[in-house]
Amino acid sequence: MAKSKGGEGKKQRLDKILSHVGYGSRSELRKQAKQGLITVNGVIVKDSSAHVDPYNDTIEVDGETVLYREHIYLMMNKPPGVLSATEDKRDRTVLDLLEERYAVFEPFPVGRLDKDTVGLLLLTSDGQLAHELLSPRKHVPKTYEALVEGEVGPDDVAAFAEGVRLDDGYVTLPAQLTILGRERGRLIISQISLTITEGKFHQVKRMFQAVGKKVIFLKRVSMGNLPLDANLPEGACRELTSEELKLLRTEI
Repeated sequence: MAKSKGGEGKKQRLDKILSHVGYGSRSELRKQAKQGLITVNGVIVKDSSAHVDPYNDTIEVDGETVLYREHIYLMMNKPPGVLSATEDKRDRTVLDLLEERYAVFEPFPVGRLDKDTVGLLLLTSDGQLAHELLSPRKHVPKTYEALVEGEVGPDDVAAFAEGVRLDDGYVTLPAQLTILGRERGRLIISQISLTITEGKFHQVKRMFQAVGKKVIFLKRVSMGNLPLDANLPEGACRELTSEELKLLRTEI
């Protein structure tokens, strides 16, 4: 792994830095330091409480260069059947799908996808970014693709563009509904794309319910300017690239 560049140069305790990125507890790191397994800029450091610059010093543990970052930003292709939560006593959560190298950062989902909804889910340890993305004031667009039982037509497109009244009386903000196709069999199934700029509970399903139709499959394909990686297998996740993170930040 390569060392992260471009930080502010603020020094921190060596054991705090290494425990933050998953190299062990402070007591474990103290033992590794005493064994001569930790170096900073090529020099063995036997005091794990020493202060170093995690961004501009080269830190190695047992010959492996440490990649330090304060926060982690992950894209997951959420599968069905798991909860967008940090913990649950009965069901698996998206955190249960993470590799240990990601889990050590204790990321959390940015917003929620229903248990049976799939697609793009962001996870991060950056609370400020999550707050900005979810803020009702920002109106960050989210695009979904869905299969809808019933014939979605021009009247529905017009209704969604005006905003529809949900079952609790709330009128949604205008949304962009696009009809992608239809399958005619025993039932008519409409293929649609929908972009909304808010995140009410079960909003997409309730919007179609408001016009007398039922969503039978739902997938989020983008959030802001960030699209779901089409090559990311369902249930897998990876870190955002610097360019993807920039795309995400352009919305806030």
